[in-house]
Amino acid sequence: MIDLPPLTAAPPVSVVMPVRDEAAHLRDSVRAILASGYRGEVEVVIAVAPSTDATAQVATALADDPRITVVDNPSGRTPDGLNAAIAAARHDVIVRMDGHAHMPRGYIDLAVDALRTTRAANVGGRMVPQGEGAFQRAVAVAMSSVWGLGGAGHRQGGTSGRADSVYLGSFRRAALDDVGGYDSHYVRAQDWELNYRLRDAGYTVWFVPQMQVPYFPRASWRDLARQFWRTGQWRREVVRRHPQTRSARYLAAPAVVVAVGGGLVVGLVGWAASLAALTWFLALPLAYLVGVLGASALLAPRAGTDAALRMPLVLATMHLAWGGGFLRGVR
Repeated sequence: MIDLPPLTAAPPVSVVMPVRDEAAHLRDSVRAILASGYRGEVEVVIAVAPSTDATAQVATALADDPRITVVDNPSGRTPDGLNAAIAAARHDVIVRMDGHAHMPRGYIDLAVDALRTTRAANVGGRMVPQGEGAFQRAVAVAMSSVWGLGGAGHRQGGTSGRADSVYLGSFRRAALDDVGGYDSHYVRAQDWELNYRLRDAGYTVWFVPQMQVPYFPRASWRDLARQFWRTGQWRREVVRRHPQTRSARYLAAPAVVVAVGGGLVVGLVGWAASLAALTWFLALPLAYLVGVLGASALLAPRAGTDAALRMPLVLATMHLAWGGGFLRGVR
């Protein structure tokens, strides 16, 4: 494993933010970064993608502060924006933050301390999903459970240690330069893919459970289904390009889609044709329905009554949209 050179006590830090359509949140997000309490120098580099709102104007106004730099991201792709912001950043420690996220106080201190003590290339924590309406609360609870997104530490929490990936990430520039930064091919899953290349090159990715960032998930069924479909597509692309990353956890959702869809079609054909042997295939979607209802019941105390009623739809959407996107892949 590659150990990077030690850091000074409070090295200057560059926070990079790729943004699009974030006019409503960007000003507060930047203020939270600058008020995070870090004892060293902090600069913020904002990469602005073409937007349908006043994101560019808000960013330009923020740049009146000498600690803030704005760069263009004409392609609009997240990895391109991150690479442009990193190229403009002046410091060795690179902290990623999203335009709609609010950096908690002490976050940068935790990142720098972890980078110093572990000699890792990337350290990070977990997203903490939060919801306002009933549907969004159901999504937030599902995303923070093993029934929704599996058992990854940056989703569920856990103990400090080596990890496959972390949420957002705080990097050493030398390691990013060594592996070529973010791959602009990946519209989604660029974080996971970058962390894979860091680990493959011999660097360490380290999970710090105290590094928690609030995250507000999709608030409508349509947006949730679209998000998980596209995420499944791009995770398939990671597996296609890096087949050694294939695992049973990533194949579970596609297997469910095949079992539920195939069982439903074959079972209904058997029922219509009075073929008992084929009708038994209906047991597959029925078993999945029972499983979703059981998982929803287990999550109900955390979700509350209104959100719990929506939990079966939320869980099924996550599983089937992700699995369907994975089977479809990127075209």
